Amino acid sequence: MKPAQSKSGGRGILMILALLLGSSGALRVGAGVGAAMAEGATAAGTAPLDCPLPPAAVAAALVGREAEVKQRETEMADRMAALALADEAINKRMGELQVAEASLKKTLSIADGAAEKDLARLTAVYEAMKPADAAALFQTMAPDFAAGFLSRMRPEIAAAVLAGMKPDMAYSVSVLIAGRNATAPKN
Repeated sequence: MKPAQSKSGGRGILMILALLLGSSGALRVGAGVGAAMAEGATAAGTAPLDCPLPPAAVAAALVGREAEVKQRETEMADRMAALALADEAINKRMGELQVAEASLKKTLSIADGAAEKDLARLTAVYEAMKPADAAALFQTMAPDFAAGFLSRMRPEIAAAVLAGMKPDMAYSVSVLIAGRNATAPKN
């Protein structure tokens, strides 16, 4: 029985040896693959040494385009500077115009006040006159001028002056006084 045992014991040793040899080969192949993969990873991260130069036409077009872009940037900067200067000049002129407008308003206010005082004084003079004398004076005035003074007078004095005027002139003046505010807005 011993010969049967040695046959089966020999096969086990042969299997172990085969496994050891196979694992050793696998380790050697695996070590080579790892080194090859490591070399490939470092080579992929760098640029290739034989990179072809771009065609001359493409390079010239890119240089020309860059020059155009720089020129446009310069033109835009010049325009922006000109606009800033124009804006500054406009703001300065606006300030000057506002000062001039305020001065003009003040002058007009003084002139309007003086004219109003003159008209009030002259109206008071006409009111102080005898109605017959005022009527004779108003008869010689233009109808719109006479209407302006009569509309400023107290109603009882204006009525006495109108009564002393010729009927056609009194009518003309009355129409002018009545129609002064006819075109004024109602709302």
